[in-house]
Amino acid sequence: MQENIGKQIVSSMKKCGRGSIFFPSSFTAYGDIKSVSKSLERLTNDSFIIRLANGIYLYPKIDKELGLGVLYPSVEDVALQVAKRDRAHIAPTGAYAMNLLGLSTQVPMNVVFLTDGSPRKIRLGNHRTITFKHTVPKNLAFTNKTAQLATFALKEIGQNSVNEEHLKTLKHVFTTINEKSIEADYKLMPAWIRKIIKSFYE
Repeated sequence: MQENIGKQIVSSMKKCGRGSIFFPSSFTAYGDIKSVSKSLERLTNDSFIIRLANGIYLYPKIDKELGLGVLYPSVEDVALQVAKRDRAHIAPTGAYAMNLLGLSTQVPMNVVFLTDGSPRKIRLGNHRTITFKHTVPKNLAFTNKTAQLATFALKEIGQNSVNEEHLKTLKHVFTTINEKSIEADYKLMPAWIRKIIKSFYE
């Protein structure tokens, strides 16, 4: 029975392709969580899959051409798969939002996402963590992802700490975005952030 579950899991993973992320709940059609978890543990010990974090597994993509070895998913890829499993919405915030917009070159070890799902912390390898912070629906109601990122990044910087370099970088980002696509998001921004974003279109 256990061997059969393992074969079904392997077959399912191969269909999804290398680079795919899985959870024990991905395979409950083949058996109960305990049996599935045992099979995943065995596949991890056999180096068929990699355990990214507690209850999160990777069917690894291997770079043989350049000899880079296992190509790990980005932190955001992992976060998006967790959100998809939980049927939750997420948005990068804090220092990670700053990094994504080029306002900071530092990639934070603790990446924070706002979510309408359950708050939690996921510990990845290399001392990196993903933190999901529960938030109000308003913060996830943005229609434009860049406007959302800019709002959270500017909140992280703080009204009195925004400098010319920050404004120059953001203005360059918004040159490719039609103002009409963010007009609905203005009402979701604090007044001081709305003023900054609007100034890019004057």
